[in-house]
Amino acid sequence: MTAPHRPVVLIPSRLQASRLPGKPLADINGSPMIVHVWRRAVECDLGPVVVACAQEEIADAVRSAGGEAVLTDPDLLTGSDRIHAALGIIDPESLHDAVVNIQGDLPVLDPHTVRAALALLETEGVDIGTVAAEITREEERDSPSVVKAVVAWQQDGRRGRALYFSRAEVPTGEGPLFHHIGLYAYRRTALERFVGLPRGVLERREMLEQLRALEAGMRIDVARVDSVPLGVDIPADLERARQLLADPGASPD
Repeated sequence: MTAPHRPVVLIPSRLQASRLPGKPLADINGSPMIVHVWRRAVECDLGPVVVACAQEEIADAVRSAGGEAVLTDPDLLTGSDRIHAALGIIDPESLHDAVVNIQGDLPVLDPHTVRAALALLETEGVDIGTVAAEITREEERDSPSVVKAVVAWQQDGRRGRALYFSRAEVPTGEGPLFHHIGLYAYRRTALERFVGLPRGVLERREMLEQLRALEAGMRIDVARVDSVPLGVDIPADLERARQLLADPGASPD
């Protein structure tokens, strides 16, 4: 197994969002949110960037900004299903050997965070790379909306192997907890295997898709990063994103 050398960045996006309807097209300082996410992905300078859209309106917004977008079946259930479908459309000859999946609601994402996930695939045997940051807010420790990564960290504490992910406050006992950030770098072969797996028992119980990979024996490594990027889920998050992008020096907290 060799390190991937031709990655592609895919951003799954669809309009359905109960807490913030039409979220991908929400205006942030004159541009739709999905366009800001596309720009952050381009800044990573990892390879081609394509938005995998469920609706034509999203594709139109991306193309109007100069980006590339493809339409995928709106009935696909997950982001990983959507990027897999998009990959088949844009690269039927399998020229790209790695896929970076960036969520479409991260308009202030730091490119370093994305690069850290992809760099994990340079290690033999790693199927999927992802990232996590130490939890610093007490209210996040027991919040089910904050997914915790249980990681066997290497001695330097900067990367390690994922043992579990949970919405619960784990592991117990003294010590830090880590907030999992939902972006992934897949070897192409790993993505193809992953989307073909049945949903696992733990995945259904925790409602966390990444547990399907662990249950199937796939290896997920985690890079430690310094902060959690702002994810836009509610109107208050949207307003915060507007402030941050208007003033890049502002703190995301």
